[in-house]
Amino acid sequence: MTSTRTRALDAAVDLLGTGGLRALTHARVDDHAHLPRGSTSNHFRTRAALLAGVVEWIAAHELRDMSGGAFAPSTPEELVDVMCGFLDHLTGANRTWTAARLVLFMEAGHEPGLRDALSRVRTVMEESAVAVLTSLGAPNPRTAAQAIAACCEGVILHRVARDDDTDPRPLLELVVRGAFPPGETR
Repeated sequence: MTSTRTRALDAAVDLLGTGGLRALTHARVDDHAHLPRGSTSNHFRTRAALLAGVVEWIAAHELRDMSGGAFAPSTPEELVDVMCGFLDHLTGANRTWTAARLVLFMEAGHEPGLRDALSRVRTVMEESAVAVLTSLGAPNPRTAAQAIAACCEGVILHRVARDDDTDPRPLLELVVRGAFPPGETR
């Protein structure tokens, strides 16, 4: 059986992803999760605690999804394929969670605690990309990882905020190609 805390966090993510920051209240989370009144506040006493809990919940899911070596392309072309699939997943099947994360990004501009939690996830993702780019022979893998991440973040923002379904492949091919000198990939 799913715990009350898990039900509250899942409901909070759904509310953030579909209704924005204004939709997130303890009472709405209780209603959305079909929990007795006060259940969410038993786990998260304040709104700040609830937001921090949601950030950690999303981070745990994203980091779990990244573990297990699934991100191991052997060529730059495979990297583009993997990234396109990743973007499709984040803005398709996982769109609500992605929208919730974007809401939290905006709130993190005012809340250092949220910013720190979101930064931890970004660091893990960036390190994973640096490792892949290093294995593929990129001469400056950290800068390349940052450029690829910035491109992906822009595509995600446009897909979610503007309902833009533009194919990301040409953008990713350009950015990935720029990470490698001509003819120097492994």
